[in-house]
Amino acid sequence: MTTEASRMLLAFEQQMRNINREILNPLIESLSPADLEPMLRMVATARALYLQELLKVAGESGGELPDDQQIKVLHQRRLRYDELVAAAKALETAIQRGYLDVTSGTG
Repeated sequence: MTTEASRMLLAFEQQMRNINREILNPLIESLSPADLEPMLRMVATARALYLQELLKVAGESGGELPDDQQIKVLHQRRLRYDELVAAAKALETAIQRGYLDVTSGTG
C-alpha cells in the first residue's frame, strides 16, 4: 500500500470516528453496564424463543418438512432475533469505536 493510500485510510478512519461521535453521542446518553442489561436480556430471550420454536417444529414434524404455518412462526422468530442481534452488534461497534460515552457506574 502506498504512503498516500495509508494516509487516506487514516484520515478516513479519523473522520468516520469524529462524525459518528458527533452524531451519535448527543442522541444516546452515557452508557453503563447496567444500561446494557435490558438489551442483552431481550436479545437472549429472542434467541431462546427462536431455538425453542425450532425444537418444537422438529418435534411436531417428526423429521418431516414443517408446514407453511410452522415456517411462518419460525421465520418471525428469526426475524426478531436477527434484528435484535444486528442492533446489539451496532451498539457494540459504537462502543468499541468510541462513538459513545461510557461509564463504569450502574446507570
